[in-house]
Amino acid sequence: MGRVLAVRFSRLLATLFAVTLLSFLMTSLLPGDPAVAILGQDAIQNEELLEEVREDLGLNDPLPVRYLTWLGNAVTGDLGESYTNRGQSVMDTILDRVPVTAQLASMAILIAVALAVPIGVIGAYKQGRWPDTTSSAAVQVALSVPNFITGIFLIWLFSVQLGWLPTSNWNRFSEGAWDNFRTAILPATALATTQMAIFSRLVRSDMIATLKENYVLAARAKGLSNRYILARHALRPSSLSLMTIIGINFGALLGGTVVIETLFAVPGLGFRLINAINQRDILVIQGITVFVAVVYVVINTIVDLLYAVVDPRIRKG
Repeated sequence: MGRVLAVRFSRLLATLFAVTLLSFLMTSLLPGDPAVAILGQDAIQNEELLEEVREDLGLNDPLPVRYLTWLGNAVTGDLGESYTNRGQSVMDTILDRVPVTAQLASMAILIAVALAVPIGVIGAYKQGRWPDTTSSAAVQVALSVPNFITGIFLIWLFSVQLGWLPTSNWNRFSEGAWDNFRTAILPATALATTQMAIFSRLVRSDMIATLKENYVLAARAKGLSNRYILARHALRPSSLSLMTIIGINFGALLGGTVVIETLFAVPGLGFRLINAINQRDILVIQGITVFVAVVYVVINTIVDLLYAVVDPRIRKG
């Protein structure tokens, strides 16, 4: 087990190095001059001032030197300061906004799993019958509709027509759990619809294969109830693929909630990333991109290790 952990940890470090390098290169090679973005177009004629800003930010150093300097600072938690908001730490910006995005992603995953597991299990158990065909049709519709269209529909229904929930004015959890829930439920639900469709189809396909296994047939021969067989013998081994896709999608949601955060005016990472791109704020772009990538890689490594906990066959192997 120790050897396995050492190998996984080595792979994790190598992956993180590649992720940071690619993220740094892609953001550093973007067209445009950060000095002009900071000083404004009026400063184009003042080459001396532009050169002073470039020197102050280290933009005149060779790219390898800039990367190693940035990486050394990043390892200690120093991701630099925002170009356009001088004095504002990139790490402080991330730490201030990541709870918002993490809450939306977590709520979306929880809603999706709570709906997808029973839909997938029922679809597999009733394969080919009306519960399966009806749920499959509904899932196909949910999979086909973009989440921002779902968000617009939810705003129209619950905010405009019924007046039950607000469309914006995000309330943090520290300002009250109920107020926070009321502002978070609509964007989280909009994000959850596509995830629910993916999860339910995955659970259904894995459950259909599991229900044909010999140990499931033996459990039926013993006279065990269908509910017990589904919950204890079939669902657990069918959850490995679900665990993988949950880990992947949670990491993707941390950086992929841009449209929903903009639609609902949610002050999360995606909303700040869009502003940084518009302002050509390279260090903020790099910081958020690398943070999301690191979380994505770490989560998937943890999910990979959890396989052995869920499935004894993998642990013994």
